[in-house]
This record gives sequence, C-alpha cells and structure tokens, in this order.
Amino acid sequence: MARIFSGIQPSGELHIGNYLGAVKNWVKLQGEHPGAIYCVVDYHAITGAYDPAVLRARRWGMAKSLLASGIDPAQAILFMQSDVPEHTELSWIFTTITPLGDLERQTQFKDKSSKLESIPAGVLMYPVLQAADILLYRADSVPVGEDQIQHLELARDTSRKFNAKFDVAYFPEPKPLLTPTRRILGLDGNAKMSKSMGNTIGLLESDDEIWQKLRPAMTDPQRVRKSDPGRPEVCNIFQLHKAFNAEHTVAQVADQCSTAGWGCMDCKKVLLEGMVQELTPIRRRSAELDAEPSRVLDALADGGRAARAIAQQTMGEVREIMGLSGLPAT
Repeated sequence: MARIFSGIQPSGELHIGNYLGAVKNWVKLQGEHPGAIYCVVDYHAITGAYDPAVLRARRWGMAKSLLASGIDPAQAILFMQSDVPEHTELSWIFTTITPLGDLERQTQFKDKSSKLESIPAGVLMYPVLQAADILLYRADSVPVGEDQIQHLELARDTSRKFNAKFDVAYFPEPKPLLTPTRRILGLDGNAKMSKSMGNTIGLLESDDEIWQKLRPAMTDPQRVRKSDPGRPEVCNIFQLHKAFNAEHTVAQVADQCSTAGWGCMDCKKVLLEGMVQELTPIRRRSAELDAEPSRVLDALADGGRAARAIAQQTMGEVREIMGLSGLPAT
C-alpha cells in the first residue's frame, strides 16, 4: 500500500480554495490509503514577519478546520510539523546535497524574493524543508495542486541524489496525486484564492456572509445584461458549481447560463444552495470541536506520537547510511 503525505500552512480557518484544492481530496484519500499522513507545516509559516500569538491561533484554527472537514484521526495521522524535530534534521542533511542553482530557479523563490528588500535564507531553503517533510515518511505519493509540482520534482531529485551518493535504494521518488478539482480562482476571477488578497470565502462563514461575497463576485465579463447569453466555460462561478453541485444541477446551470434563461444572480443563488448543503455539516463539527477542544489536542498528540515513531526510524536509518551513527571499534 502506497504511503501518502501532504501538508498545509497554518493560515487559520480554511477557505474554500484550500478545501477544494487539497483538503476535500485528503478526506477521500484517507479512506483509500490507511495511515495517510497530513501535517500542519508551521515551520514553513515563519519565513516572514509574524506575530507569535497570531501564529498560535492560526495553528489551532487550521487543525480544528481539518478535523471539521472530515480528516479522521482513526484513519489518518494529523500532526504539527514543529512537534517532530526530525523534519529540520533531515532538511539540514538535504541542504548538503542540493545545488544552490536548483533552489534559485524555483518559481516561488523568484516570485517571493522579487518583492523583498532583504531575503531570509528560509525563503530559499523552503523547498528543501518541503522535500524533508515528504521523504522523512518515505512517502510514495503526494496530493498536490499544479502549483506545487516544481517543489515535488525537487523532492524527487533529492531522493535520487541521496540514493546515488550513498549507493542505496532508500528514499522513494514520490509521485504527484493531482487534485481532481481544477484550481479555483478568487472571487475577483483574476488571481488565486488567497486570504491576503481578500478574495476568499471562509469554510465556516454563515449563509449570509457567503451570499454577501457571492453577489458581487466576477462572472463572465462579456455578459453585461441578463438577456446576454453567458459562457460557462470562462465563468469562475461555474467552476464553483462543478465543485459544490451534482452533475444534473451543473448541466442545468450551463444550459440556463448559455441560453440567458437565468441571470447571474439566479445562478449564484443555486450555487449558494449547494455550498450551504456541503458546508453546514463542517460548521456543525467545528462548533462541536470549539465546545470540546480536548478532541483537537488529543488528535494532534496521537498524530505527533505516530509521526515521531516513523520519523525516528527513518533518521536512525539515514544516520547509519551516512556514517553518523556509532563509531568504529578500536
């Protein structure tokens, strides 16, 4: 059985972009891959300026949202990255075999460094830690979005370099498991859904809050009047229909849009119904976890123990391979 690993930064409560792009798929995969490993990658969240109190709250919010979304501690291992120190140990080891040029060519490094006057080394080394996150558990497969494929390729290359350097077949070359949901743009229809850009819908927002965000959301820019036929294939709202509604509803939306049978508001009201149906149980579970926070703490504690057991075994074997354990007999 293949072992899967994936991680998510602690941005607080999930938004629908996180949910559709990653977490909904994680919930499905945990039933197909017993022992799936999911990590809140809090070390990745400290490469820029941050408030410790805010980070603490976001770590909690993310863990709670993952459990509310359906991550089941009885099926999957859920833990905080910082609870397993072997992540940073293996990351340091991988820095010794990773060429600087490979890191400087990473698209995310180019994007982030271009906006910074002083570039923290952690921004450059981010994908090395990401490789360590994956390979520490000797994961065969990684559920990712399209924007993470380049970092996964670096993890695959790191595996090859380590195995070749020490003449072993130890680390696997993890394969991407692309999410079945196409990348969701923000409500502005122009950029990736992101809290920092204010174009998201939170997973735990009320029906009214969701509607207040859906009403002005971008649709087909060429549809000016209700009588104008729409183009579902270019409408970001239609992509959300495909994520939240049944196939027969999606087909009805496409027909009514393309024939101008419905206006954009009609279409958005049907989307709201689908979103409310799927998100209401998640909100309910989140409220239950708020009332019993020990359930979140217990899940993370159990997950941390399980993750450390695997990580410690890996690092023991890595140290042996590298000559870092034991001393020659005298």
